[in-house]
Formats: sequence, C-alpha cells, structure tokens
Amino acid sequence: MTAGPGTAVDALLRAQLADPACAWSLGSYGAGAVFARDSDEPARLLADERIGLLTARGGLAFTVPPDLRPVAYETGFTDGWSQSVALCLPEAACAMGRRTVLTELGPDAAAIRPQDRVAALFDLGLGLRAVDACLRVADPERIGRLRALAGRPLLASGDTEILRAFASRLDRIFLTRFARIEVFAAETDPAAAGIGPQSHILPSWLRLGRTHAATAPIPQGWVPCGALHPAHPARDQSGRPIPFDAGRHDAFGRVLDVWGDPALVALRRAILAGQDPDTVRAGGRFARLAIRAARAQRRAMVG
Repeated sequence: MTAGPGTAVDALLRAQLADPACAWSLGSYGAGAVFARDSDEPARLLADERIGLLTARGGLAFTVPPDLRPVAYETGFTDGWSQSVALCLPEAACAMGRRTVLTELGPDAAAIRPQDRVAALFDLGLGLRAVDACLRVADPERIGRLRALAGRPLLASGDTEILRAFASRLDRIFLTRFARIEVFAAETDPAAAGIGPQSHILPSWLRLGRTHAATAPIPQGWVPCGALHPAHPARDQSGRPIPFDAGRHDAFGRVLDVWGDPALVALRRAILAGQDPDTVRAGGRFARLAIRAARAQRRAMVG
C-alpha cells in the first residue's frame, strides 16, 4: 500500500470535495474539527491557490504535499460499519507547534476569508503532535480576555470547560501541515442548523496521548493528520439508516482498491463474494474488523 503520484492524491481529494455527502476532519484522538455541509447548502471554491470550500458556517482549505499518503479502510461494529480515508504524513514531517499553554500566534494571515486575516489567532495549547487547535478573535475585549489567560496550561489546570463556553462565540481553527478547517462562531443553535462544521475537545481522550484510534490500520512510521469520510452506502450524514446505495458502495470499493491495504481488501472481496476468509490473512485486529465490516455489508445488500 504505497502512495500514488501526487496527481492521484489530488484527484481523490477533488472528487470527494465535489460530493456534499463527504465530510472532512482534522485533528487527533480527543480533539478535532469537522467540515460538512447540507446537500443543498451554498458553497464556493476558494479564491486562492488552495483546494477547498467555503460556506456561511465554515471552510476547508488544503494543499497536496508530495508526501501526503491516503490510507483507506473500513471498520465493522455491532450494527454496521464505518469507512474512512486517513490523510497521513511521515512521522518526521507531521509536527505542528505542540504548545502546552495558551499562546497568541498573531494575525491569522492564512484565513480563508480575507476579512479574517487581521483577527488574532490563539493556540489552545493542547500539546497535540500533528494539529494546532486554535481560537480566532477580532473583538478587542475578547482578545484582552484571552491574553489574560495566555501562558496557562488550560488542559492541566481544568480550564477547558470555561474556555469551551467562551469558544462557542468564537471561530475555531484547526491547522495541520497541509490543511485547515475553520468553524465559524455559531449565530444559532448548532443542533438546529443541520449538518455543518463543528469541533470537539475531549480531555479524557487527550490524556491518552494517541494520534488516532486503535482501530485504524495506520502503517508504522505514518501519522494521520486528518481524514475524509465519503458518502456511506447505508447511512445519511446524520448517521440515520437509509436504503442500501450500491453506487456508493462500489465507489468506496474503488477507493479501497487504490488506497487500502491489499490484504484487507482481499478479505473484503472474499466475504462479499460469499467465500470464507483466508485463515492466514484473517488474523489480527484489523483483519477481524475488515471481515466484520464486509459481513455487515453483505447483510445490508440483501436487505
């Protein structure tokens, strides 16, 4: 499972960007941001050289570095399966600021919207390896309040709950070496606004110090900085069941053929063809999860 040419990665990202049912995420285990949009939500391409989209509620912008490696996989669970494409960088190339205290970074010069490029960016100091979780502030009073907290280890001191309430009225910006997601301050209740950009910080998960969930088959020496989540064959964007969509299923199968682990892809094909899995290939956690996912797909295909 080796990375294809940069043009192949670029084509994958652009194809998924065109599908409003595909969601995008950046982050680490316990902290992240998601860019998603409703199927009929207005969205426009970026005005600069970056690839991405902008809506009234948030934005996604990325470049395609030569060492970016997609890793496609499926994970089976009790009542279905998930599908993802992790966007990975080599361990030596993924590091971000890794700040452990609230830190003012200066103006957000790379902001997607030109009017946001004079606003101040503050790193929350979560100490993440491959992502910086930040707040963006334009209001002088709020800048002053954050500056008063600067230099404090918010996670260790237990201030995250206070800051989370404060952050709900601010833009949240998640940055990696190749991408950013911007979650704009909500003017309405996010729960009433449909599918859209969102962010989360889970201190109990962050304390584990993981870059990704143990169920993700990330090759040794690589670190997932984000992921794309293509349209699911059996669930809508909210996770609700839908009639099985063979077109979506075939489409992700083609993504797996190019960007998945060949051994896991072979197991999937065998299960979908009604065959028993190869006992040699079927060993290990990732193989078991792939088999469980394929069996769930067979059940969904026959209704």
